[in-house]
Amino acid sequence: MRKNSVKNRRINEEVQRALSEIIRGGLKDPRISPLTSVTNVEVAPDLKSCRAWISVYGKPEDTQQTMEGLASASGFLRGELARRVNLRHTPEIRFIADDSIAYGVAMSHRIDEVTAIDRMAQEQRGPEPEEEA
Repeated sequence: MRKNSVKNRRINEEVQRALSEIIRGGLKDPRISPLTSVTNVEVAPDLKSCRAWISVYGKPEDTQQTMEGLASASGFLRGELARRVNLRHTPEIRFIADDSIAYGVAMSHRIDEVTAIDRMAQEQRGPEPEEEA
């Protein structure tokens, strides 16, 4: 199976959906934040391993604790994944912290700040003179 085949993409989507459901509903570990989402999953073509990108809304400490909780619950998660997704091999899951959502929010705030500063500077300058053709 190729890495970007239709079959591999379907497996990735199904594993991502199942992991999201398990994390939201099946884990009782208090270290795992309720604001945790699985942003992407990449299953190896041989179905032996899987990388799951995890995003946690909150402080960096919340992300660290959630990653530790997920790492300790990886055996349970793998077992639940085996029950929910019918694959020849249930992949071993490796969790990776994904800060792209937080980065996007921070960049959006910076853009808003620059836009506001530019608008205030434009108001202080007054209206621009019209050019003659």
